[in-house]
Amino acid sequence: MSRSARNNWPKKPRSKTLSAPALRIAFFGTPQVALPTLEALLGSRHPVVAVVTQPDRGRGRGRKESPSPVGERALAAGVPLLRPENVGDAETVETLSGCAADLGIVVAFGQFIPRQIRTLPRLGYLINGHASLLPRYRGASPIAQAILDGEEATGVSVMRVERAMDAGPVALVRRLEIGEREITGELTERLSALAAEALLETVEAIAENRIEWTEQDDTQASVAPKITRADGRIDWAQGATRCARQIHAMAPKPGAFTHLPPADGQAAELKILRAYALPAEPADSPRRGELRLASEAADPPIRIGTAEGWLVPLEVQRAGGKTMDPAAFLRGHPLEDQMLLGSSEHKPGTP
Repeated sequence: MSRSARNNWPKKPRSKTLSAPALRIAFFGTPQVALPTLEALLGSRHPVVAVVTQPDRGRGRGRKESPSPVGERALAAGVPLLRPENVGDAETVETLSGCAADLGIVVAFGQFIPRQIRTLPRLGYLINGHASLLPRYRGASPIAQAILDGEEATGVSVMRVERAMDAGPVALVRRLEIGEREITGELTERLSALAAEALLETVEAIAENRIEWTEQDDTQASVAPKITRADGRIDWAQGATRCARQIHAMAPKPGAFTHLPPADGQAAELKILRAYALPAEPADSPRRGELRLASEAADPPIRIGTAEGWLVPLEVQRAGGKTMDPAAFLRGHPLEDQMLLGSSEHKPGTP
């Protein structure tokens, strides 16, 4: 992305008494990460005339049907709420038409938005805040993929929504450094706040007719596919640095995991939510998946052998249990020194 795409809009002199007309906003979003943007819009001069979210689903331990986080906030704010199974159905199109929105804003909505919805607002388009430095990491899991790839920075790109996934022209890019040992959950919160700021800034630029769009360079594009639970299985044949990136990318959900050796015929799953890589001494090369317990007070309580160096867990969790540091975990779940972790079929002492 060239510098010209990074908020290089022409500045028009503003009247001390007059401002550009407010824009009527239709907001499309579903999960918690979309709430900062909705909150910013609700507190702005631009009225939110409709909120579109996913239908009510079973949530929580009891799986009681309830609105999405965005839907719940819209109801509390008294904003007209639509919860279609298919956002392109005739009833939704008719209802949105009646709301007379000037612009649509999308943040983690969760459905494909057809052309008749994309072009419905008076201005003829919707905008989206995507959590990457486009054209890199188009797709469902840009935050996790950036961590997994060892990127030092990511950001938010405000783009026009088009049929091709995350490929629309970009108006504004905001960059954010990725913290050392930062997990996807933490980075998501920071990017959600940044997206709210960037989107509101873009709305103002649109309202004041200062907006400029820059087409993406498709030759530089990369894809961040949806993360699944299977992506969380730790392969100790990787190096420790790669394992640590995987752990941070998967945390808190779906979570990176390995298996403890079977006890009483059953294997227990161990999640690792934060860790760091530790070089191995030449005289102490670990076996892959080998667990070592501290031999001295200064040593980390647990370290695990990889293809290159040791992985040192900082936060662990047993299935259904609480997240805790390794020392606390060992007090409740004693482990055997030099046991091998990995496949649920591994037995202690076997390679």
